[in-house]
Amino acid sequence: MAGLCAAARARDLGAQPIVYEKGTRAGGSMLLSSGFVWRFRSVDIHLEECPGADESLVRAIVEQFDDALDWLESIGVELLTRETGNPLTTGARFDPTQLVQTLARDIRLGETTTEPTILATGGFPVGLAREKGLMLRANPWSEGDGLELGLGRGATTVGDLDEFFGRAMPAVDRIEEEDFVRLTQLYGQYATVKSKYGGERFEGPPAWSENDLVQEIARWRGGLAWYTVDGEDTSKRVRERTVFEMIGAAREAGAPVHSERGQISILVRAAVTHTIGGLRIDEAAHVLDESGRPIEGLFAAGVDAGGWSTGGYASGLAAALVFGRIAAESALS
Repeated sequence: MAGLCAAARARDLGAQPIVYEKGTRAGGSMLLSSGFVWRFRSVDIHLEECPGADESLVRAIVEQFDDALDWLESIGVELLTRETGNPLTTGARFDPTQLVQTLARDIRLGETTTEPTILATGGFPVGLAREKGLMLRANPWSEGDGLELGLGRGATTVGDLDEFFGRAMPAVDRIEEEDFVRLTQLYGQYATVKSKYGGERFEGPPAWSENDLVQEIARWRGGLAWYTVDGEDTSKRVRERTVFEMIGAAREAGAPVHSERGQISILVRAAVTHTIGGLRIDEAAHVLDESGRPIEGLFAAGVDAGGWSTGGYASGLAAALVFGRIAAESALS
């Protein structure tokens, strides 16, 4: 998302950008998302939800997001809705495939470069999932190339590099990319959550995003937990799906599901979608060194950059959209 938006904005400004795409297709993990892009309704709400966030980065997202959405529409991206269903947020939903088809130009697939201007490699979820023994719910190429290159150029990091945004998924060995959204088990608010191996228990309720719940499960043995739901709660809806439908999808995928005494238990796994810690940037998307000075000619956007979601959860797609545009403008100024 960040790289495509940066390139599109650079074209607006008269440049001829090249996107080096390590993978075999454009779109990164954004292509695997539900397409919801949103901001919190105010800076204060964002900072309440992400208490470690840098206020200058938060302000850039909140103040520039709406214009960035209008810009997406102006260049041909179709917004399917201007609603999020969450009173804390405002935003829209797009079709990830249509966005890629609209923005993906001048892309060199299967290539990398050691001299980029804008780092937008999707953070390091692959490496983090591998290190922690967790499921990966992201593209398979975001191994931390942007972080490594930035550090090699003298950059510093911000936030906890173990912090991530993730989801609870059915406890199976493998889930195909096209099933990431469909198989997400997003009903922890209605569940009693215990470690598969006993002892640990999540003392809820979880935050509205349930990201705190997933990060807690990730610390348990195997990253595994039982979600136990009362039968009467299976009709509850989370976005467009009921709890019953999500449990049914987990059962069809092969996850252990048990029913006893009016309760249903589902074995889930913590899965990493994107990292939250990353390279330190300023509000103009310059990558900063240890003294806080911009590194000449180096910018970062999306989840290669940290600091905008520290201590909580905010929209990675919003950060990618806003700072992708900002990075292009700064690089060409």
